[in-house]
Amino acid sequence: MEPLNPLESHTMKQVLCCALLALPSLCSAAYPAHPINLIVPFPAGAGSDQTARTIAACMETKLDSARIVVLNKPGASGDIGLTALARAEPDGYTIGLVNTPGVISLPIERKTAYTLESFDFIANLVEDPGTISVHADSPIHSIQDLIAAAKAKPGEITVGTQGVGSAGHISALSLEHAAGIQLSPVPFQGAAPASVALLGKVVDSTMANLGEAITFANGKPWRIVGVMGDKRAEQAPDIPTFHDAGYEVIGGSMRGLAGPRGMPAEVIADLSRAVDECNHDQTYLSRAKASFQPLRYLKRDDYIASLKAVDRQLRELWTVKPWQQ
Repeated sequence: MEPLNPLESHTMKQVLCCALLALPSLCSAAYPAHPINLIVPFPAGAGSDQTARTIAACMETKLDSARIVVLNKPGASGDIGLTALARAEPDGYTIGLVNTPGVISLPIERKTAYTLESFDFIANLVEDPGTISVHADSPIHSIQDLIAAAKAKPGEITVGTQGVGSAGHISALSLEHAAGIQLSPVPFQGAAPASVALLGKVVDSTMANLGEAITFANGKPWRIVGVMGDKRAEQAPDIPTFHDAGYEVIGGSMRGLAGPRGMPAEVIADLSRAVDECNHDQTYLSRAKASFQPLRYLKRDDYIASLKAVDRQLRELWTVKPWQQ
């Protein structure tokens, strides 16, 4: 009998290996065996994109031989990217940045390809309060000026948002409800294009999360009027909150990581471990601070609990002030 050539020998070893159930480690490559795609449901340059790229760079150093490719899939207030994530193969090679309120508000307002149950959540990374900003040439200098202008011209003060049901849109509706005013929301595909519209004086004001607004304001004719947090932000202690002005308006966005439902438990564990190690990594922490990302790390179970709490709150808001109307 002639000896097997090297290719036949290698093939035979693979067959024999995968027949030996007692030695499964010889039959499968360690995770990750090829690049991981990280879907961002918003355009490049916005706060979500910055969060994704910052954590991706760190996670590559915590996962053996990993390469994480950020894929921006903007549109429909995040629905396009979230749909792509929910429909991806649950093998750990497609994960995504998941934002509130969109991941919750979109399924409340209309039929979507996903609900919270469509995802395996990994960890929360950032909690960024909402803001409203104006062009530096605007006569609006304060929260009080904004409210007065809106009352003087009901429905005429335009405000850029990231689309119907987005964090900015819901925050604007919350402000309307709290202050008894009527604004005119203008949807964009994300905070970055809305910021261009504000700087071009196409809109009177725009919603943006604080980290985004600080970045957009850097060296630009941009004025942040107020922050929608329960206290003044560490990154901008001189900017008042709406609470300071007497209006109970809390808005903004949590940004975390998730994959499609059904990922292997060991893959979720690997990804969770990498994120946990990043939140103790000084390079990652410094980069997040430099890009004005207010970190709020929540491990998997706490993250899921927070998402369920937001789900309850938004369902209650929907019964009072539906944001699709």
